[in-house]
Amino acid sequence: MPAKNQRGLSVNLSMNRQVSNIVEMALSEDIGTGDVSASLLKDTTVSAQIIAREAGVICGIEYAQTALLALDGDMQIEWQLGEGDKIQKNQLLCTLSGSSRAIISAERVALNFLQTLSAVATQTRHLVDKIAHTHAQLLDTRKTIPGLRLAQKYAVKCGGGVNHRMGLYDCMMLKENHIMAAGGITQAVAMAKAQYADLALIVEVEDLTQLSEVLTLKGITRVLCDNFSLDRLVQAVDMSAGIVPLEASGNIDSTTIVSIAQTGVDFISIGSITKNIQAIDLSLRFI
Repeated sequence: MPAKNQRGLSVNLSMNRQVSNIVEMALSEDIGTGDVSASLLKDTTVSAQIIAREAGVICGIEYAQTALLALDGDMQIEWQLGEGDKIQKNQLLCTLSGSSRAIISAERVALNFLQTLSAVATQTRHLVDKIAHTHAQLLDTRKTIPGLRLAQKYAVKCGGGVNHRMGLYDCMMLKENHIMAAGGITQAVAMAKAQYADLALIVEVEDLTQLSEVLTLKGITRVLCDNFSLDRLVQAVDMSAGIVPLEASGNIDSTTIVSIAQTGVDFISIGSITKNIQAIDLSLRFI
């Protein structure tokens, strides 16, 4: 069921259906049959502001705006900055003018999107800046909040990171269990290329022996070195030079990412930028 505004009308949704669908679901689970607290208020036109209570990188403007406009299509929203911009503590993010009931009812959903996606963008930017002196690129993973994968991967891009595969459908990735079930790396790669020749193919290896085998095979897009030590990563980079790009993954964080990037790997994937995040503190207040 589509969410309803305080006048009982169907919400006005963004032209971006992917954003609209996520926002509609969030509004529906929050408002349900109606915002009983907001119904106590006289519905008047008011002004409000969204303020940052801590520094970070802003992301989620379209999601927040879609939530607000869904409940009041005539609401005036003026953003003071753009997606991916750095924000400072106590900085004004936007001003609003519209229905008091609509603003109150949409407030939490709008802020939830802004706070969560800004957290992803902020953590991503922090790590991207740490390895900026190397040629390594930071990748996200599939370790995302259910239902928010598109949103979180968008936030990674806002923070300067690069998206890994979107899901299980747009790229083949052969991991330990795939390889074991297929009878080995060579057999797994042959099966993958025979059935999905046009898809990118990433193969995970756990040691240099497996890497040596992979380097003899054709049609591999990238090799993922899982939980390699720094010494082994240096050797892997030397072995694969000019043959196939390397991705490092496994228990990488802000304390180890620089040393890993300096080994010469092409990509570093970290699940924590979408999984282990702390929401950016924002507030919405009438003025």
